[in-house]
Amino acid sequence: MAMQADEIEGMIKAALPDALVEITDLAGDGNHYAARVVSESFRGLPRVKQHKAVYDALGGRMGGVLHALQLTTAIPQN
Repeated sequence: MAMQADEIEGMIKAALPDALVEITDLAGDGNHYAARVVSESFRGLPRVKQHKAVYDALGGRMGGVLHALQLTTAIPQN
């Protein structure tokens, strides 16, 4: 069963409340998404740890219910 974009966004925002999250369905099939996540909590973290924070927010659904997620992370620009 595929995940809905709003479900992915909700899970990320629950773990990273300050995050700005943009989800794009890449294939129209509910299995291949791109996510852009901007959060102050990423400041000072290497990209790998930023991505891990997002994957952790998804509670182990990557590779299962959520087949593919192209992830971009960033810190807010002031």
